[in-house]
Amino acid sequence: MRFHKIANVNKALEFICSKGVKLVSIGAEEIVDGNVKMTLGMIWTIILRFAIQDISVEETSAKEGLLLWCQRKTAPYRNVNVQNFHISWKDGLALCALIHRHRPDLIDYSKLRKDDPIGNLNTAFEVAEKFLDIPRMLDAEDIVNTPKPDEKAIMTYVSCFYHAFAGAEQAEIAANRICKVLAVNQENERLMEEYEKLASELLEWIRRTIPWLENRAAEHTMRAMQQKLEDFRDYRRIHKPPRVQEKCQLEINFNTLQTKLRLSNRPAFMPSEGKMVSDIANAWKGLEQVEKGYEEWLLTEIRRLERLDHLAEKFKQKCTLHETWTTGTRGGVREGLGKEELLVQRDYESASLMEIRALMRKHEAFESDLAAHQDRVEQIAAIAQELNELDYFDAATINARCQGICDQWDNLGTLTQKRRDALERVEKLWETIDQLYLEFAKRAAPFNNWMDGAMEDLQDMFIVHSIDEIQSLITAHDQFKATLPEADKERMATMGVHNEILKIAQTYSIKLTGINPYTDLTPQDVTNKWEAVKQLVPHRDQMLQEEVARQQANERLRRQFAAQANIIGPWIQTKMEEISHVSVDITGSLEEQMNNLKQYESNIINYKSNIDNLEGDHQLSQESLIFDNKHTNYTMEHVRVGWEQLLTTIARTINEIENQILTRDAKGISQEQLNEFRASFNHFDRKRNGMMEPDDFRACLISMGYDLVSAEHAVRIPCAAQYHDHVVQSMSVKFPVRPHHDLVDTNNTGVVTFQAFIDFMTRETAETDTAEQVMASFKILASDKTYITVEELRRELPPEQAEYCISRMTTYIGGDAPAGALDYISFSSALYGESDL
Repeated sequence: MRFHKIANVNKALEFICSKGVKLVSIGAEEIVDGNVKMTLGMIWTIILRFAIQDISVEETSAKEGLLLWCQRKTAPYRNVNVQNFHISWKDGLALCALIHRHRPDLIDYSKLRKDDPIGNLNTAFEVAEKFLDIPRMLDAEDIVNTPKPDEKAIMTYVSCFYHAFAGAEQAEIAANRICKVLAVNQENERLMEEYEKLASELLEWIRRTIPWLENRAAEHTMRAMQQKLEDFRDYRRIHKPPRVQEKCQLEINFNTLQTKLRLSNRPAFMPSEGKMVSDIANAWKGLEQVEKGYEEWLLTEIRRLERLDHLAEKFKQKCTLHETWTTGTRGGVREGLGKEELLVQRDYESASLMEIRALMRKHEAFESDLAAHQDRVEQIAAIAQELNELDYFDAATINARCQGICDQWDNLGTLTQKRRDALERVEKLWETIDQLYLEFAKRAAPFNNWMDGAMEDLQDMFIVHSIDEIQSLITAHDQFKATLPEADKERMATMGVHNEILKIAQTYSIKLTGINPYTDLTPQDVTNKWEAVKQLVPHRDQMLQEEVARQQANERLRRQFAAQANIIGPWIQTKMEEISHVSVDITGSLEEQMNNLKQYESNIINYKSNIDNLEGDHQLSQESLIFDNKHTNYTMEHVRVGWEQLLTTIARTINEIENQILTRDAKGISQEQLNEFRASFNHFDRKRNGMMEPDDFRACLISMGYDLVSAEHAVRIPCAAQYHDHVVQSMSVKFPVRPHHDLVDTNNTGVVTFQAFIDFMTRETAETDTAEQVMASFKILASDKTYITVEELRRELPPEQAEYCISRMTTYIGGDAPAGALDYISFSSALYGESDL
């Protein structure tokens, strides 16, 4: 009866509704009465719910998910481009491609032609019905001859293929997971190789540089030492800064690599022996220790050579004057007998009484002259001694010349005494003496020696390093000029004696020979030398004024350097403090902190021109031999070190924030959690330097409810300490209870950084892939076998990942495996640094 039919249909509709299907405007009466439109709508609703609705691919569902699945499966096939569920299927190639993708043994796709759509469709329908138990729902002619085939019919038919091949989806998911793991492993290996290469190059550069800086072999000339100083300045300005950047980048790469390894559940990276970050830091520290004293040694050597050149020139000048006096030469021309030749003469044996008396007086004048030269000989010996003490390179020549002068001086003393003895023996023969000649000789000799000394002082070279020193020389020179009137009186008195001689000769008609028997000095000699002294005075004035101008220029250089250094030094210190505050400040997101640090970095880089200007002023100062500056406490070395530390600090701080962002995104940590971790870390960072001491680290864990007693198990206890306003008042933390230092201090630095602290806090809560997961994925690809073949790897994985696995997997050992089978179990364990499971 109709009533029974309607009741039966209602029961079916109630069941459909109980499964979550909404039947809109579909009633049992229309179905019983044969309403085709309602019946077809109800059938489509049932198909959509039970055949299509549960399909999901990459978080899409139903129609979109099924379309995405078809696109992925048919992507490698020629002449196939699935964009919809109507015209994309008209040529039959898409259906054949789906079958061939999962069952290549059923269809030879290479023989199919695009211009045979009916043949392609019938082939697909027949193979699906015969081998895949998919009923033939469609007609090939209807699909080909219709401009736009029915979308619902094709989607229903295609869904049967999806369900038929559903088991293959597990293999695809497993392949995707393996590809992801292998990609991570390949990237990590690339970073490890890059670290090893960069570390080797940096260590090799340090190894080559240290012997050069340790070489303290002094050069013999000022020019050679100044070239060494210029080479060192080039090293600091040109060669070392890129290595500073490489060292900083190496530390950043190492920290980033370790973070990626932790996030991917890989064992920590251990560089080759001697290439740890700590090894590089120790090598760099050794480089800086050697470098520290090198520049100071260079400047000391330059000062020493400058002093040596001055002393050597002074020594030569005094020796020349002394040798001129002893040999009787002037300007290389022999003007008379040498002092030794005069002293060994035996002229007194045949001399008359007057001549003997004259010889006696002459000898007395010589002794007076000899005594006056004693001081110069002592000065020559003292200068030679100082040159030896300062390790003058040509000390042998200096010593030989000095020894020759000393030996000659001793011989002169001996000869002088012998001649006096001889003259005294005949002194009884002397009766009278020309007192005026004698007086002239006695006056002229000391006065001449005084003029020699004055000329020597006026021509003396000087080295000064300040205004005060040159002013002292000017004062001494002024004092000397004040003595000139008194010296002129002495000259007039001496010349008066000579005039008296002429007057007496004229008065008593004495015929003079023109030779003073007591001295070789003539009035003309005294007059000429006095004129020479007067000419040297203004020349000395000019030299002193030129030196005043040079010292004033040096003082301007000092003030110019100090003005910049007193700005740059505090600026660097301020920026260091600001960066420290930014890294400690937990307000704002990590991205905002990153933007602030990037802005700081940009400002710092833009400030580099000021450092370069200061380097230029520093070079000018050193070229002018300026070695001290009372106007500033900042040296160029202080500024260089501060600048390098500032660049390194900002780079490390930015890298720390980047790693925090990487950790946050990978671990699923919220900004609030990161802020809580930062607040906890900052509270126990006693020195405010971004690092916790081991005891502070333990105290921090205890304050957060971390059990330090158990060494075997992970515990879960509530946090009872309320130590800081920024720490959540109650929380539950689950950790591995091995807070040993090797978990958070892999580099053995003795401290815990914030990044290591974050990694430790999030290690157990993160969802990471494991060796077991990778092993299970390979098992799916291998169809539950304990081994996998090369063909299976190349079929299921992209070419790059497949070849990566084939090159690293070991041969499977087992009697049931074919030749060439590979062991994916040991390979999975090795990826995570574990033993075979």
